[in-house]
Amino acid sequence: MSGGGMTPASAPSEVSRQAVVPSNVARRPVLRRWLLLAALTVIFGLCGLLMLALVGATAGVTGTVLGAVLSIVVVGIVVPVFLWVDRFEAEPVGMLLFAFLWGACVATLGAAFLNDIGGYLLGAGDEGNSVVAVGVAPVVEECLKGLAPLLLLVFRRREIDGILDGMVYAGLAACGFAFVEDILYLANGYADAGEDGLVGTFVVRVLMSPFAHPMFTICTGIGIGIAATSRSALARWLAPLAGLVCAIILHSLWNAAAVVSAGGWLLVYVVVQVPLFLTFAALLVWARKREARLIGVELSPYADRGWLTYAEVAMLSSMPERRYARGWADTHGGKASKRQMHEFQDAASELAMLRARINRGQADQAAFDEERSLLDLITARRQQFLGTAIYRKFEVLGHL
Repeated sequence: MSGGGMTPASAPSEVSRQAVVPSNVARRPVLRRWLLLAALTVIFGLCGLLMLALVGATAGVTGTVLGAVLSIVVVGIVVPVFLWVDRFEAEPVGMLLFAFLWGACVATLGAAFLNDIGGYLLGAGDEGNSVVAVGVAPVVEECLKGLAPLLLLVFRRREIDGILDGMVYAGLAACGFAFVEDILYLANGYADAGEDGLVGTFVVRVLMSPFAHPMFTICTGIGIGIAATSRSALARWLAPLAGLVCAIILHSLWNAAAVVSAGGWLLVYVVVQVPLFLTFAALLVWARKREARLIGVELSPYADRGWLTYAEVAMLSSMPERRYARGWADTHGGKASKRQMHEFQDAASELAMLRARINRGQADQAAFDEERSLLDLITARRQQFLGTAIYRKFEVLGHL
């Protein structure tokens, strides 16, 4: 809405929109990205190797390999769920990967040492493991996992548009943590009781509770999502802290239930853990529907001014309608048209999130420039997929 407001205009050419900048200035962001990527690769690589070395030292190579192979099931179950939740306005792949690798490499290695230190300070004799499980591990692990979305909030604040984004980043960090932690438990199960121990651990930890860690950590993610969108300075500080406290409490209660129900674990699972999982699933569905409604609300003013049609706004705020639109584009214009429709939908989602930030007062000139660029992109992609569809239609008619 910069300048004269949201007024339709013909899309400028790609060349005319490109600014001419000195070559050394243009290279600086690229160099910084490569240096950051190299640093993160080294950090994550070293932490991951150290963690695997610790597991191998306690459970042996065979147990570690078997644990790693079976623990991949957790990734195959949990990651698709969070990617499904994130489909309306997909987050950058690099940031999603950062959250996962932070949980898998940095958080697990830190927890391995800090849990032992906490157990040494607070535990005693045979009760030490219980003390660590209930009183130490929840605090240490939730703080370490929660650092991933918190760092993204600090350094990539513009990419966190609300509660759903916070949940996705927190959930992926927790998934990475669960993946490596399960390697440890599976390897130790095999080392202690052979195949029976491996299978028993796999059933209990991987098949029956793959979402345990994400269920806890999304509380922190919700708090971070609130902080990213709140105008109140107090809320920006308190919301992540409150979310972290909730995550620690849930984690502690879950571990306490496992400790006190050695003989009746299945009953506790049905009475306590299954309801928690159902609540977690309902929360994800609610957050997804909330984002769909937000997209519809934020894009409606653009329809009022002619940038979009009301039918397009309805399509963009419904995932089934989005799939139908991509199918229509594929049928009438081929793969190129389908790709253009996909880019049209992605740009519209980004535009809705950007407009929400502007309406909250989190705007600068760069935000208005980005808004205009997204509107130009939406206009260009619409012209392309409609033009391709019309051309294909006449091409077919010409052969009749």
